[in-house]
Amino acid sequence: MFSRKLTRSIVVGVAAVAIGGSSYGVVSATTGSGSSTAGSGSSTAGSSSSTAGGGSSTAGGGSSTAGGGAGSGSGSNARNGPEPGGSAGTVSSTSASGFTVTTAGGQKVTIKETSSTTYENGSSPASLSMVTTGQPVLVLGTADSATIMATEVVAHPRATTSSTASQVIQFSCGTAGSTKTVGQIPADYVQGQGTIATGTVADKATEAWLTAYPGGVVDRVVELSNGDYEVHNIGVNWPHHVFVNGDSQVTGAND
Repeated sequence: MFSRKLTRSIVVGVAAVAIGGSSYGVVSATTGSGSSTAGSGSSTAGSSSSTAGGGSSTAGGGSSTAGGGAGSGSGSNARNGPEPGGSAGTVSSTSASGFTVTTAGGQKVTIKETSSTTYENGSSPASLSMVTTGQPVLVLGTADSATIMATEVVAHPRATTSSTASQVIQFSCGTAGSTKTVGQIPADYVQGQGTIATGTVADKATEAWLTAYPGGVVDRVVELSNGDYEVHNIGVNWPHHVFVNGDSQVTGAND
């Protein structure tokens, strides 16, 4: 780790915002065959290639690297380029410019660090030296397919709650997804409509997704007309859309 620090031309400052102190949860979720309830938690994530847009999202491609194209949705939330998002997993390698995260599904996500990237160890400010091989991390930043420009890196994030994590269909070539809907979807929800969310609200919604349904790369967060958020994931076979309310609670999920 000492040699890594020598290669860096800039010593990155400590984190200014303590995401670890925030509260995230999952409300009761009911499908046609039963219900599941989970508390707050954090996760590692799997990912894959995907076509992301205003229409149905499709996880595809056989690469072991998480991916996904720019969206082509018809609404105002169409992804026109890199947007706020994130991912989670275990650090598998480090370099002078960043590190690689291997998700729960075995895909790799490239994390790029900058002079403004902040770091936390749990809920305590930390430095880049905490990023070591084998470290579980949650990364927030600007997502561009399988690459994230990190604004914040959290080591030892909250533990994942198994009752929702077990529902995730991780990406695997040839594995079918699902059309099921879990929990409550906003009554006036129309896929492709809404406004791209940024800043703290996007970060909280992204972390809420990753704590409830580990897997993939969140490539955009959309604020809906009722004030809830749709979080879009390009890296699993299910779910591709998770709905988060203003209290950072996951209320529903679908394909």
